[in-house]
Amino acid sequence: MIFDSLDVSYGNMWGSQQGTTHPDPMPRAVAARRHAAGMEYAVLLSARERPLALVEYWPRRMWRMYLFDDRSWRMQMIDLKPHSAGMLLAHRNTRWQFSNEQEHASWNWDVQETTTVSADGQVEVSSEFGGPLGALHALAAGSSGARVRRFVTAVESFLCSVPEFGDWQVFAPFLAQQGHESARSVVLRDVSVDEGSGPLRATGIDQLFSPGACDTPDGPAAVDLVDAGLLRITSGQLAVSDPGWSGETPRTVAVPPGEFPVTLSLLRTARGVDVAAARVTLLDIPPREWEMALLPDEDLGLLGEGQFYGVGVDTGTAAFMDATRTVIEDQLDDELFMPLDSHLAVELPSTEHEPNLIAFRAGMGDGAYPVWIGRTDDGQVGCVVVDFQLHSADGGE
Repeated sequence: MIFDSLDVSYGNMWGSQQGTTHPDPMPRAVAARRHAAGMEYAVLLSARERPLALVEYWPRRMWRMYLFDDRSWRMQMIDLKPHSAGMLLAHRNTRWQFSNEQEHASWNWDVQETTTVSADGQVEVSSEFGGPLGALHALAAGSSGARVRRFVTAVESFLCSVPEFGDWQVFAPFLAQQGHESARSVVLRDVSVDEGSGPLRATGIDQLFSPGACDTPDGPAAVDLVDAGLLRITSGQLAVSDPGWSGETPRTVAVPPGEFPVTLSLLRTARGVDVAAARVTLLDIPPREWEMALLPDEDLGLLGEGQFYGVGVDTGTAAFMDATRTVIEDQLDDELFMPLDSHLAVELPSTEHEPNLIAFRAGMGDGAYPVWIGRTDDGQVGCVVVDFQLHSADGGE
């Protein structure tokens, strides 16, 4: 294909998955903010409605490019890393060969050739063979396993400029490796993406805590509310986290010291009973507005349509606790995880004047879930809710 223009669209990284379009596109402005913040995103370069390259921006100024052929098959992957001032080194270039469309769809390649380049021009080319056609390649090469070649060359032929955001012509020369030749000048055209309503909003929180019948994507269900006990806060900081995942930074909310009721919203369906949401009520006043609980370095402007920052769950369990509450990992199995096999919530008690911890099953299990702060008319924290997104309503805020 000969091209004189490229259509440019943005989205989340998805190159490791099959496909030729962004499954989750984002506006250019969001991608630009993510680039400035050093956060990952993806750029799709297309011509005549055919994908030519997907370029992913990774943290630490790393880039990955997937190249497509005229059939829109993903046939090549190039990893680029910083080399010298203003330059990137294509330090790993992997190509695949497939015998037919079915083999490509199931990612059963016949030949995988990987070229690795060091910063001083040392090159290694490794060929691996698989499948019936790959066996023929191996036989012709005189080897039943991988074949490796090594040589030294000028590293300049593997360098390209570090692109400023939007300067995607930098990657156009790579397209020739899949037979796509550019005209003398290439015009970039941004594909318009609806800004939408932006990041996830706290819709339907009231419905989560309204007992009675409701509809879900899986059919009719019922909401029941369960009292999970009183949470004791002593430091003025309420934390929401997975009590068994020490690597996760808890989300904290400034609240007054005291004891506050914890309520679970249970969703009963034909499949069983799951915890749909959990709430700490600090004031018996309906919230006027909701805001997402954020860590200090999180920016809502970096989120695309319907995205959120949330509490990470790696043990199927979430908890409300005082930010100063410590958890002894050796006691978690006996005192928390095993009891949660037969209970929806478990309290890890403390002495009379020390903070306790109330843990509960996290919806359908591991993942990330939004934490919402409900504020009253005068800005006070009225409640804190973690929504496990089992049946969030479509109503307004």
